[in-house]
Amino acid sequence: MTNYFPWLTIIVVLPIVAGSLIFFFPHRGNKVIRWYTVFICIIELLLTTYAFGYHFQLDDPLIQLTENYKWINFFEFYWRLGIDGISIGPILLTGFITTLATLAAWPITKDSRLFHFLMLAMYSGQIGPFSSQDLLLFFIMWELELIPVYLLLSMWGGKKRLYSATKFILYTAGGSIFLLIGVLGIGLYGSNEPTLNFETSANQSYPLVLEILFYIGFFIAFAVKLPIIPLHTWLPDTHGEAHYSTCMLLAGILLKMGAYGLIRINMELLPHAHSIFSPWLIIVGAIQIIYAASTSPGQRNLKKRIAYSSVSHMGFIIIGIGSISDTGLNGAILQMISHGFIGAALFFLAGTSYDRIRLVYLDEMGGMAIGIPRIFTTFSIFSMASLALPGMSGFVAELIVFFGILTSPKYLLMTKIVIIFVMAIGIILTPIYSLSMLRQMFYGYKLFSATNSNFFDSGPRELFVSISILLPVIAIGIYPDFVFSLSIDKVEAVLSNYFFR
Repeated sequence: MTNYFPWLTIIVVLPIVAGSLIFFFPHRGNKVIRWYTVFICIIELLLTTYAFGYHFQLDDPLIQLTENYKWINFFEFYWRLGIDGISIGPILLTGFITTLATLAAWPITKDSRLFHFLMLAMYSGQIGPFSSQDLLLFFIMWELELIPVYLLLSMWGGKKRLYSATKFILYTAGGSIFLLIGVLGIGLYGSNEPTLNFETSANQSYPLVLEILFYIGFFIAFAVKLPIIPLHTWLPDTHGEAHYSTCMLLAGILLKMGAYGLIRINMELLPHAHSIFSPWLIIVGAIQIIYAASTSPGQRNLKKRIAYSSVSHMGFIIIGIGSISDTGLNGAILQMISHGFIGAALFFLAGTSYDRIRLVYLDEMGGMAIGIPRIFTTFSIFSMASLALPGMSGFVAELIVFFGILTSPKYLLMTKIVIIFVMAIGIILTPIYSLSMLRQMFYGYKLFSATNSNFFDSGPRELFVSISILLPVIAIGIYPDFVFSLSIDKVEAVLSNYFFR
């Protein structure tokens, strides 16, 4: 099924092309630039929704909307795009969160042309890896994401912004070296001309030692992005310093690129190595849930506390990928989507409350609920969603990952019981840090007596952002089937490699 209109090329290329037109705008036109950026984001989101709604068959597990143009003749490099059930959710999430992040970035006036161009360039660089069907193209898109984040960090960050930006670029570029080695190894193995196509690589079989080496290389690259301990230390620094609109993109989408790469490359292309490594994946995920959830209450910085909570939630994704069962993998994909919404909302609310009171550390805050009741309400709701309250999307995702471990045919009953016990400890630790964060910020009397509540509550723009993130969270929590209906056939197709070989 090849449709002749290049939907995906337009979806990938439009934001960065339209963003480069920003530099022709007048220098003093903050309002014009903002509205133009939001307009481009909304058009892009509508295009994506239209293309996926009318040209995507849900019951077909193959790659759809494929495009295949020869790009560089010399070494068979194609511009190869296509989506399937796994990548359609993250692409829509990207569109949604980026639109809201540009809305959240309205207070920015410093170099606003460059800022909004970088936001739109990140948009392209995030949709790129999710929709590319060529290993080298995947790597190029993966790298395209790095430069805007570095600039957004080092120009619009907090006090230690240069330190955290350098740390970010060192970690992610170091991981990308391993990614490039793995891509070249898979592409050059066993043939004269390089084969970089995902579909031909998926049917290739390697000697086991080589496959394990490839797996380790890709795994390091994705473990930096989806922070797996001990490679997670760039994340709290980066989130603690970045402007909150950048934080929304980092927490909502960047972390999901690592999980998507694990599913797309490590599971689909290297199944033997994955079935060897999956018990270790589950162990690492369980340790990570506990470790990050118990490190989080010790953070003084509000954003760092939220960052450690998102590291803890990523542990569920790792466990879902490691339990080789369709329930677990569906739960991991659902956790990707759900944490994309919840994490972005939490960082947005932390940033808006920072705009009000200009305090970073939790032990200096207190009593803010009287002055800013709307922010208090939305922050409480999203903290509840983060600690997996039933009826919100986090609960469904974690529950289905639990079921995925239970029904996994790969593990013995005793190991399942131990893993589930450890995960349950993590779920108990989650309310501790969320609720203590709420208590330190909003209850008490410190700020109220000091400033006599002369700061204003959240305006219509901020309420719009919070509510439009809240609606999908509740919708997924009540009816998760419309995320599963996207991915369920593709997940079965991926897992058929494991049981029928």
